[in-house]
Amino acid sequence: MKTNRTTYFAKAGELPQRWYVIDATGRSLGRLATRSAMLLRGKTRPQFTPHLDCGDHVVVINAAKVRLTGAKLADKRAYRHSGYQGGLRTIDYGKLLKTRPTRVIELAVKGMLPHTIIGRSNYRKLHVYAGETHPHAAQKPTAITL
Repeated sequence: MKTNRTTYFAKAGELPQRWYVIDATGRSLGRLATRSAMLLRGKTRPQFTPHLDCGDHVVVINAAKVRLTGAKLADKRAYRHSGYQGGLRTIDYGKLLKTRPTRVIELAVKGMLPHTIIGRSNYRKLHVYAGETHPHAAQKPTAITL
């Protein structure tokens, strides 16, 4: 008896890219970020191929209304470095959520993606908006509830 021992690998451009909308109102930041990262990476598809970008586009709306649990608003910090000596800058998440609410979700999702070329191409498919409106209505995105 002959058995088929080949593994299916998707080819580049073979899988159609879908669009999803996630409403961040009252959602926990970590749970929102993990769901978004899985969709961006393509892990929810049965045809997932690790060496290809087979993920979907994710639009996150109402980023200003995301919820951080515990004392993270005061204790959690975002870091950036200018590249010069002493160029480390920090900002707590409470202030960052008031000034740039989209950056909070972008940092959380970016940290959950692989730090490779494929991870950077996955990250480009993330679209975060602080308010209710977004310019991607023509793509007919599917709403996702967490």
